[in-house]
Amino acid sequence: MVVPTLAAIGITKDFSTLRANDNVDFAIRPGEIHALLGENGAGKSTLVKILYGALQPTAGEIRWRGQPVTIANPAAARRLGIGMVFQHFSLFETLTVAENISLALSGVTSLDGLKGRIESVSKDYGLPLNAGSVVADLSVGERQRVEIVRCLLQQPQLIIMDEPTSVLTPQEADDLFVTLKRLASEGCSILYISHRLEEVRAICHHATILRHGKVVAECDPQKESAKRLASLMVGSDVHGVAPPEPPPEDAAVRLSVSRLSLPKPHPFAIDLREVSLDVRAGEIVGIAGIAGNGQDELFGALSGERLSPGEADIRINGTSCGRSGITARRRLGAAFVPEERLGHGAVPRMRLSANVVLTRYATGDGVAPAGVIDHGAAMKIATRVSEAYDVRKGSPDPEASALSGGNLQKFVVGREIDRKPTVLIVSQPTWGVDAGAATTIRQALVDLARAGSAIVMISQDLDEILEISDRIAVITHGRLSRPRPSSDLPREAIGLMMTGIGMVEPEHAHAH
Repeated sequence: MVVPTLAAIGITKDFSTLRANDNVDFAIRPGEIHALLGENGAGKSTLVKILYGALQPTAGEIRWRGQPVTIANPAAARRLGIGMVFQHFSLFETLTVAENISLALSGVTSLDGLKGRIESVSKDYGLPLNAGSVVADLSVGERQRVEIVRCLLQQPQLIIMDEPTSVLTPQEADDLFVTLKRLASEGCSILYISHRLEEVRAICHHATILRHGKVVAECDPQKESAKRLASLMVGSDVHGVAPPEPPPEDAAVRLSVSRLSLPKPHPFAIDLREVSLDVRAGEIVGIAGIAGNGQDELFGALSGERLSPGEADIRINGTSCGRSGITARRRLGAAFVPEERLGHGAVPRMRLSANVVLTRYATGDGVAPAGVIDHGAAMKIATRVSEAYDVRKGSPDPEASALSGGNLQKFVVGREIDRKPTVLIVSQPTWGVDAGAATTIRQALVDLARAGSAIVMISQDLDEILEISDRIAVITHGRLSRPRPSSDLPREAIGLMMTGIGMVEPEHAHAH
């Protein structure tokens, strides 16, 4: 009988009245890649934080190689041999790779010696890195390599990976899987958290599925379909998204961007260069790209957070608005969902109804007639959105910060779609939400397009882009490729374009 690397026995965690983990039993063996699956709010993050020492359980026991242990904090976890690669990178952009890694390692006396170790370990595991590079200059995939190499240098026996492929190209993800399989073959245990069920099926040996804080199933994911795994997570069948219908040839152009160039707003940003794009009524244009290639800058330019050099650079429903701000563009029928939910899409300490007022006070929705806020009307909209998108909350009108990330995402996207805008610009619409919620949001975007709206969807999730886009463009280094019908673009071709290889010439090359 193989002794598990780590076993959790009866782990329970209470946050006042909420039970986030309820008597969880779970074990991971040497050399095993073990998936931890569940919807948003199922208790995955809480469990992982307990295993990594960031939280203490209310009840239950953790055994490390058969012996009961108390993991007081992350440093104690690392001393035991537990490493973690977080979904949100914890790197200092102005420091080099070696400097960032040295901060996490105890007993580093010489940076030169460390550089040698970094380069040999990174080369050995197929994660090439230059130890002297400044992190700000690295791609997202390279930053993730830094996190993994930092973890490997601690010689862990268990590595916890949280959504590791959410920001990678298909090619980078494949490279990562090779590394993980090699680590497992050497006896390292890997706990793998992902919403991407096809990759779980491809690389994981075992899966534990949580729902409402309890373990509801264990299985060999390689013997299950992705649909079956999704239904185990949700507790009912998850239906696919009805595919979009291409708009008629003579559909009106609702959003037009013409040769827009904008200098970068700060040293770590990207210049937008000659961006051209026409989006018609009834159409979803998906914009793919590796993070940090101008997506944020493009969103800012389209939403009016940054004004264009010329009024005619951007037109919404035929009206030039490049020099007009967000409120003016909303009045023209546009709506915007930024990537960052908390702080950008919603004010954390304001209630949901107050967050409705912030984006609807100027658009004739009845929440602020003649400049006076109608709290009842705002509350009605917040309730309607919450019901339509299954936003789970502890009270009728909580502060935005009281919602889990996935539930806040559903609320922010739903609040904008509820307006029935004629133009919608949405960034990372299903970031961090589970299979059921992602299907709800994607179907709502398809339905909005079918009703005649033009949608620009900026996303790093290629599955999402391929599933619901009519046309697809790729952004690299601040340049946008000419959008092509999604049926013409295989996944691998998009992945290559994302790295800058095989880029298609910009739209305006054909527009004149």
